[in-house]
Amino acid sequence: MTSTGPARAEIVVDLAAIRHNVRRLREIVGPDVAMMTVVKADGYGHGMVPVARAAREAGADWLGVATLDEALALRAAGDDGRVLCWLAVPGEDYDVAVAADIDLTAYTIEELDEIVEAGPRPRVQLKLDTGLARGGASRADWLQLFSRAAELERQGALDITGIWSHLAASDEPAHPANDAQEQAFLEAVDLAATLGVQPGLRHLANSAAAVLRPSARFDLVRCGIASYGLDPAPGFTHDLDLVPAMSVRARLVMSKPIAAGDGVSYGHTWVAERDTSVGIIPAGYAEGIPRAAGNAASVRVGDTWRPIRGRVCMDQFVVDLDGELPPAGTEVVLFGSGLHGEPTAQDWAVAVDTINYEIVTRVGGRLTRRYVDETTS
Repeated sequence: MTSTGPARAEIVVDLAAIRHNVRRLREIVGPDVAMMTVVKADGYGHGMVPVARAAREAGADWLGVATLDEALALRAAGDDGRVLCWLAVPGEDYDVAVAADIDLTAYTIEELDEIVEAGPRPRVQLKLDTGLARGGASRADWLQLFSRAAELERQGALDITGIWSHLAASDEPAHPANDAQEQAFLEAVDLAATLGVQPGLRHLANSAAAVLRPSARFDLVRCGIASYGLDPAPGFTHDLDLVPAMSVRARLVMSKPIAAGDGVSYGHTWVAERDTSVGIIPAGYAEGIPRAAGNAASVRVGDTWRPIRGRVCMDQFVVDLDGELPPAGTEVVLFGSGLHGEPTAQDWAVAVDTINYEIVTRVGGRLTRRYVDETTS
């Protein structure tokens, strides 16, 4: 984005925190398990290419993306390591992906055949639905999928580099779906082997399972949200030593007194019970600030947490300054690492009844993005 002056509001991403988190996750899962850093959705809002570079520097063996466009953007930026892509639609241009040496994912026989037609001996991983009821081959289709994959591999038409699935409730360690899905995955791997499919990498664990469920680590773990320093299973994890990499900051536009009985923002959903003062923050739902944050979340203005009052608008929101009148330009931290006493993305997630994933991936719009490389611990 081209700027005509100082940043009114910005995303600040600490690449040192990304490297720290990737290294820390590798320590947790152990040296015998390969590490995939998931950088889809523009690196969970942090910027895919800079995050990918930092993850590689920290030892990420693989990068994971959803779409072919994301995978190709990594290649265009110079990444030449292993990349897995997993969300395609019929008619995708697999030719360019195969030429770019990307590992592709197939859910169906039709996808397998489509990929094989795209180029010589593509690398393909088979995704299975073990209970999420989302993408991946259903149990009823495993036999046919594995049989076709084995046949194509014997013909030298492709290389099967992995078999994988995704957990539905890994952030709830006691949920019965975890055991059921892991058992189903083991059954699928055994079935594949009997049909001649050498699975390559077996992987099931996302961030929460990588941390909380050692039995699900298999050959590789796919760490998304934890790589960005956010807790993948709030309430169940302890002492992970991860550092949130994203801060969202702004500068106060103005502060002004209001009287008891004055309403704030559209619809006057908040009315001052006593004389106070309010501050204007130049970011709104066009920047991805949830409207649900109105009368719910807080920000730090200067050194003090201040609650959001009234509805979040398209371009701005209002905070209660409790009678103080800090000058225009005062720093405002919407959320950050928490290391300096500011709210975190998790605090915002709790306030608006969502997950920290949504908080960091939705911010953007007119926010500029700036990278720092600070020492973290």
